[in-house]
Amino acid sequence: VIRRFVVTIDNMPGKKLPQRHIINKSAEGRFLTAGEEGAQYINADNYERYTPYIRLLESLDTQKIAALYIRFYPLFQAAYVDLGYPSAYFNDRLIEVIDHLLATPDVQGRIKLVRPHVLYKFASPELEALSAGQKILVRIGHSNAVRVKSKLRELRQALTVQEPAPAP
Repeated sequence: VIRRFVVTIDNMPGKKLPQRHIINKSAEGRFLTAGEEGAQYINADNYERYTPYIRLLESLDTQKIAALYIRFYPLFQAAYVDLGYPSAYFNDRLIEVIDHLLATPDVQGRIKLVRPHVLYKFASPELEALSAGQKILVRIGHSNAVRVKSKLRELRQALTVQEPAPAP
């Protein structure tokens, strides 16, 4: 679980997340769109698919998450070293990724899509250029993204107040 978490976090600012290492399962149901072919957008009902995940995230005690992370930090660091970062600290990467996700633009209203092949893409070049992690925040809908960002801010605060244990 820790290795998968480290791989997922490390890849959030990139263009794709390695699907075989993702620690959670996909949201229930299909990705929902609305509109006609060539003029499609994300259906607002799609955002409800993420509600159980958002509720779970909000139910977690941020201080307990931080304490658990700090307690097991040597394992997170070891997994990060195993990924090929012998001179870097996973905690630095985690804070960097949280900051990256917090910088995701707030997108409100309908989000237009294109479907050049099988999968949908954002019609906006600016949205399509976002990282994999930022695209997730856009895809879950504005109100859900606001809630996730709030928890990320809390977590960042909790993690930057206390220093993680040094790596073994």
